[in-house]
Amino acid sequence: MTFLVAENMTGGYGAVDILHGCTLRVEKGQIVVIVGPNGAGKSTAMKAVFGMLKLRGGHVMLDGEDISALSPQARVAKGMAFVPQTSNVFPSMSVEENLEMGAFLRRDNVAATMEQVYALFPILKEKRRQAAGELSGGQRQQVAVGRALMTEPKLLMLDEPTAGVSPIVMDELFDRIIEVARTGISILMVEQNARQALNIANMGYVLVQGSNRYTDTGEALLADPDVRRTFLGG
Repeated sequence: MTFLVAENMTGGYGAVDILHGCTLRVEKGQIVVIVGPNGAGKSTAMKAVFGMLKLRGGHVMLDGEDISALSPQARVAKGMAFVPQTSNVFPSMSVEENLEMGAFLRRDNVAATMEQVYALFPILKEKRRQAAGELSGGQRQQVAVGRALMTEPKLLMLDEPTAGVSPIVMDELFDRIIEVARTGISILMVEQNARQALNIANMGYVLVQGSNRYTDTGEALLADPDVRRTFLGG
């Protein structure tokens, strides 16, 4: 059974639909990437999956359960975690306090998960007492991903995780994302660095004007001459 099925999603903001029958599927432990031109509805599709956008058509299933009517917080309780592109850390709080905020729904001991996050992002352990707002862009992204992992998600959703970071930091973040997927956590992410993202993706979706244009493995999309010419710069 497919772990996440977001099928025929139609919806938008106000009276205007941005998504037009968009479908996304994620298997357990897969990295699935959504790419496409600016304004294609990539981030809107993510928000729809997470319940931040009311759908006028379609549905979202997680692990066989229809969660279409659930609030974002209820979806977190079901095993979803979402890292937005901006405003994704509490700048005045320390790194460690940010991570603790990620565990707000948990009632068990979170120390082991905290150590797992520090093992994944060693720089965060080093800077755990520092205010998150004082960190570099790449380090703040690590805090944001780490905080999401504190919920012990089954599905981690990342909206432009490498936006505004250097190529070296981007490669490092992608390496960490691969490590997270190897633990069995499914990953759905929107990424503007399409070539690099498809390189690590099990599956890729190319959206255009809120609809699916191409769907295939990351490898196949990278090899497709039409995709390369239109979306990857040749």
